[in-house]
Amino acid sequence: MSDNFSSGNSVIKVGIVGTGYAAKLRAETLQKDSRTQLVAVAGHTAEKTAEFSRTYQAEDFPSVSELVRSDLDIIIVASVNREHGATSRTALEHGKHVIVEYPLSLDLQEAEELIALAKAQNKLLHVEHIELLGGLHQALQQNIAKIGTPFYARYSTLNPQYPAPRRWTYNQELFGFPISGALSRIHRLTNLFGTVDTVSCQNRYWGADGEYYQACLCTTQLKFTSGLIAEVVYGKGETIWQDERKFTVDGEKGGLVFDKEEGILTNSEGTTPIEVGTRRGLFAKDTDMVLNHLLNGDELYVSASDSLYALKVADAARRSADTGQTVSLECS
Repeated sequence: MSDNFSSGNSVIKVGIVGTGYAAKLRAETLQKDSRTQLVAVAGHTAEKTAEFSRTYQAEDFPSVSELVRSDLDIIIVASVNREHGATSRTALEHGKHVIVEYPLSLDLQEAEELIALAKAQNKLLHVEHIELLGGLHQALQQNIAKIGTPFYARYSTLNPQYPAPRRWTYNQELFGFPISGALSRIHRLTNLFGTVDTVSCQNRYWGADGEYYQACLCTTQLKFTSGLIAEVVYGKGETIWQDERKFTVDGEKGGLVFDKEEGILTNSEGTTPIEVGTRRGLFAKDTDMVLNHLLNGDELYVSASDSLYALKVADAARRSADTGQTVSLECS
């Protein structure tokens, strides 16, 4: 997709919606790239938006609706999860390419509609999934053939926080169902192991009677069509006591364990350390790949339909948690 872009044309004009961590990293990347210019910013509060805009020499806009009417080529959506879908829709309807942090939407049907809209508008809709670019996932892909046919995987991310922060990531409406909001946990598995047959999920909140909850714990079991069983554990907040970021895969000829920044391969020949690359610089890498796609037609590392499928699995987990029933993906 070139959309009349070429390396010889004037710079690509970019707007950012959001002023948080991801928006900051995107802005820093855009400033360093001669192909782009950060022109406009819209945020949640006027004060933060003005400060962000001053820092990155951009114009601040009071609303998304005004920002999308300005002369921009790409809009980066880096706001709270609840706003991703509506902001992406507005940007696409105004003829802009869209880069959006996952999840594309907290509503599965809306996500499907957005992908169709982008196709109809002949615009790029890129859902960021930098977990696929990181050292852990790259090491998994490079070593998984060494363990034979995988039959079991477990991915656990537990983050104790006391007191729990009063931030949007601890708000059910703004963040969404835990593994929909933290969609990379599901997407890493579907990228490695393919399609899912059934989903069973249990979810619990603590202190959810106010605007912000104090903690959550979400455990999900996926049965893949290949027969592989995977467990996803996601927890954060005041009732979580163990700090854990661990990914294990068992195969018929060996096993892989990635514990934070350390990796180990175990098989009949013994135990071998695995080098795990850095997690730094991934937003910059993602941005560069999107620009290369728009300018040169280079292939992207992930498609919006891939992200949509992971969201479909996460939504099945939400329905399972709500009903107490196992959900079949084939029937949903």
